[in-house]
Order: sequence, then structure tokens, then C-alpha cells
Amino acid sequence: MNHRTTIAVSAALVAAAGLTACGGGAKSENRPAAAATGAGTASGDAAPSKAIEDAEQRLGIPPKPNAATQARYIAALDAISRDIVNGKPERAVSRGRSTCGSIHSFPKDHAKQVDLTRQRFSGATQFDAAQSEKILQAVHTHLCPKN
Repeated sequence: MNHRTTIAVSAALVAAAGLTACGGGAKSENRPAAAATGAGTASGDAAPSKAIEDAEQRLGIPPKPNAATQARYIAALDAISRDIVNGKPERAVSRGRSTCGSIHSFPKDHAKQVDLTRQRFSGATQFDAAQSEKILQAVHTHLCPKN
């Protein structure tokens, strides 16, 4: 998959996820409620559609980790710097899953993987290349070891 196609599919995923998350609208009554199906998460969100899951898989984005895997991943990030997770484990998981997509998209460009990781995880706290390398390794080890 070339870079433009990857970007286009990623944009479509974001748009689809946004539409799914918004709810409401004239056709929303046609969708089954998450509570009725039991497929929702603790926050009440519906499970991602099969199309989104398939697209994420093609892009190298793994499914959300189970609780034990997430705990090990968060512990690994906290060992690097407590500022990475900063009390927001779901955000750290989301960023990690996206980083798996970067690993998949640029398998032979480790420097790009590190730079994209730095950009993705930096916010109020800026991470240097050495920290970003460690974050990338934690993501790879815990969230997407097959990439």
C-alpha cells in the first residue's frame, strides 16, 4: 500500500469513527444500542464495526489490548517517564495502536518510526529521541509484536 493510499484509508477511518461516535441523527434509531447487544464497552460505546476492524488490521493497527496487556504496556511507559501516560491510559493505548500503524507502514525506516513516535506522544511534555526510542520499543513489545 503506498503512502497516499495509507493516508486516505486513515482519513476514512477517522471520519467513520467520528460518525460512529457522534450518534444522534435521523438514522440513529436503525442502529442497535450497545447496551441491548452487550457489545459496548464500559463507557457505553458500541464496538467498532467489522469494516473498521478490517481496515485497521490492513494498516497494522492491532485491536485494543486486553486488561493484562494494557497494564504491562502502561507500566513499561511509566518506567520510561510518568509524563507519558499522565493518568490517561486510554490515550496512551490509542497513541500506541497508531504507532503500530507507523511501524507497519515504514518497516525499514526506523528513524521515521522514532520521529513519528516522538511527535505522537509529545504534547505538554516533549520527548527526546532516546525516550521516543524506548516508547517505540514498549509499543512494539506490548501492542504489536508481530509488526
